[in-house]
Amino acid sequence: MPSAGLPQGTVPRLERPGPLRERVYEALLELITTRALPPGRHLVESELAGHLGVSRQPVREALQRLDTEGWVDLRPAQGAFVHEPTEEEADQLLSVRTLLEAEAARLAAANAGSAGITALEELCDEGERAVAADDVDLAVATNAAFHTKVMELAGNVVLAELAGQVDRRVRWYYTPVARQRGEQSWIEHRELIAAISARDERRAAEVMRAHTEHTRRTHHEHES
Repeated sequence: MPSAGLPQGTVPRLERPGPLRERVYEALLELITTRALPPGRHLVESELAGHLGVSRQPVREALQRLDTEGWVDLRPAQGAFVHEPTEEEADQLLSVRTLLEAEAARLAAANAGSAGITALEELCDEGERAVAADDVDLAVATNAAFHTKVMELAGNVVLAELAGQVDRRVRWYYTPVARQRGEQSWIEHRELIAAISARDERRAAEVMRAHTEHTRRTHHEHES
């Protein structure tokens, strides 16, 4: 497996003040979820420390935490590697996402006001521009922001907390298929906005369920 070398300028050096251990963890997690560090990549402590401008200790602690959370695999006598998700893991996670987000869409249709709908439309505009510019990173980030906004408009704190637990991992799975989903994904987002605007709870749930299922199927096709 290739080691953790990254293109120059990919990783900004971390500022010293503040909880360094947490910031190193967040930086590595972001690199993993955006696939700057792809699945299977060998993570060398000294190289990561050099990129981040820190000592090896906070990197080691971050890798241990990421191993506990399932983002990294620590292998005896081999070192740390970015976890390679199985087909079953992806299927289970994306199935749970479908349940959570369909309910969020239904609640958003019941609760969203005009300001919330405008915010969704603006995110949709931004996502469509990202697709047109073939800016995959921006498209993925805007897609995540759109779904987070729907969850916020649902107004259910417990549901939002559960969604937050799977959000980053969903982004991890979505990144490889973002270009394939492309424009169609944002067409589906427009359909969802229309259902929410019409306060059609059933339709909003159906559109979101179909939308997330399309992503799940595309992921399986990409991996097969």
